[in-house]
Amino acid sequence: MQDINNANYIDLFISPLYECLEYKPKFGNAAKSEGYTLNEFLQLYGNDPFYSWIGLNSPYMFTAHKAAGCMTSIYRQIGIGCERLFRQIIFDTAHYMDLSSTQWSYTARTQSGKEKVLTLDGRLELADINDEGVQARVSHWLSQICGQLGIDSDGFKGVVFEVRQGYKSKDSKRQNADIDNATVAYAYHYLPVFSVFSSQIDEDIVLRYKNNRCCVLVGTMSENPYISLFAFCKEILGYDLANFFSTNSAYIREKMGNILEQLFRIDDAKN
Repeated sequence: MQDINNANYIDLFISPLYECLEYKPKFGNAAKSEGYTLNEFLQLYGNDPFYSWIGLNSPYMFTAHKAAGCMTSIYRQIGIGCERLFRQIIFDTAHYMDLSSTQWSYTARTQSGKEKVLTLDGRLELADINDEGVQARVSHWLSQICGQLGIDSDGFKGVVFEVRQGYKSKDSKRQNADIDNATVAYAYHYLPVFSVFSSQIDEDIVLRYKNNRCCVLVGTMSENPYISLFAFCKEILGYDLANFFSTNSAYIREKMGNILEQLFRIDDAKN
């Protein structure tokens, strides 16, 4: 499977990044949905007396704004790539019949009384796993991790995942939303798991999630499948995710380099 799905997995991970190339800064103008080109920016700032006087009507300033927005866009698109890749790995290793089985959704009501559907990025439903080896390993892993979290594993139907590329922010609003999702997951008899591809996550956040009885898997090279996302994929799902990235690193780095070069160069004045 590692070789057969290699090209598909690379595409799932990389393809969202090309969305970044369409980014153009809006400079606070929400009505300008397509963003500003360099010439439009120079005209906008050139017509502003103060900005023009102090020299902000410069291609360098445009590039700085574009870089700031692109940085957020890059991380967002990497996150989307991670989600798609992880779901496909679950689908392939569990031998699900339908890709929709890899996600889990629930309906919540907003303060205005409207209903909204919230979707988590991955799901391992024990009853739906068609590979006996994977099913047995997931069941054992679930029992063990519940013991580590101090909860009873009886009655759990499986695991639901929130997938992140990394977790550099300490945004309390995001953490509260994550814990809300985890609370609902428990109500539906799923163990909530936060899967972070990067090793960069604040220990305070990890501690808060664990105190709320959530499992956190991080992109470390530890061989412990209860703390390492890569070890979990290899030992429990049977797919060596770390090997996938290391084997294809040169190709992925080349594509990433090309995208970054296009994003952060000073645009041609004709644009």
